[in-house]
Amino acid sequence: MTVSRLRTDDNTQADAAWQARIDLAAAHRLAAKAGFSEGIFNHLTLEVPGTKDRYYQIPFGLHWAEIKASDFMEVGYDGELKAGEGIIERSSYCIHAPLHENVPAARCVMHTHMPFASSLAKLKDPRILPIGQTEVGMMMTTTYDMDYKGPALDPAEGHRLVGLMGDHKVMIMANHGALTIGETVAEAYDKLYYLERVAQQQLYAMWTGRELHVLSDEVVQQTIEGFAKNPPYGDRKNCEHHFDALKRLLDKEDESYKE
Repeated sequence: MTVSRLRTDDNTQADAAWQARIDLAAAHRLAAKAGFSEGIFNHLTLEVPGTKDRYYQIPFGLHWAEIKASDFMEVGYDGELKAGEGIIERSSYCIHAPLHENVPAARCVMHTHMPFASSLAKLKDPRILPIGQTEVGMMMTTTYDMDYKGPALDPAEGHRLVGLMGDHKVMIMANHGALTIGETVAEAYDKLYYLERVAQQQLYAMWTGRELHVLSDEVVQQTIEGFAKNPPYGDRKNCEHHFDALKRLLDKEDESYKE
């Protein structure tokens, strides 16, 4: 079920492909540790570097806590296995392939049924409320799928989601779960992490039964403008600093995801 590690010092494409595998494996391990996984289901995928017709997907049956860089299959946007071995989980293909193929920012796509975001998605009004600055930041990039169609067993469902995504990076899927995209694994995972945090804090605040302190439209706008003006630290995006820190913590416990 493994794919050989093929790389040479002068083969930058092979290096990029292997690093992509390492990062995606790390995301699976981190998501499992954070409680974002649901058994052997849900999906974190990444476009294969240097290609425009395939993405990395784990073979069906593996748990996220055991994923290694060498485990990933290469699955074509046509649904065919291009490299590796294993079973292609149908709903992963039907949701992810259309997004990878048709949304430029969706190099990485993460779909989970993580508990707090999924609980928010099951409310009549699943919207993130402006009750804090992290919430406002997430509101800026979130869209909502309010029309659950049942299990995604046809690529038409993925194409429907493409039409809803627009320029957003986060989707709350009513009666279902959550979806994030990014140009890198770091960006998509960062969105996933903070979406779950925002959902958790909003639900905790709602559970008190006390009136929520909703920010005024003026403060919301000021906060949005502040986020827009805030430059990244150094020459890297903040999400990359975050993901690197998480990988360092993972390395201290178990580096087998790099194999």
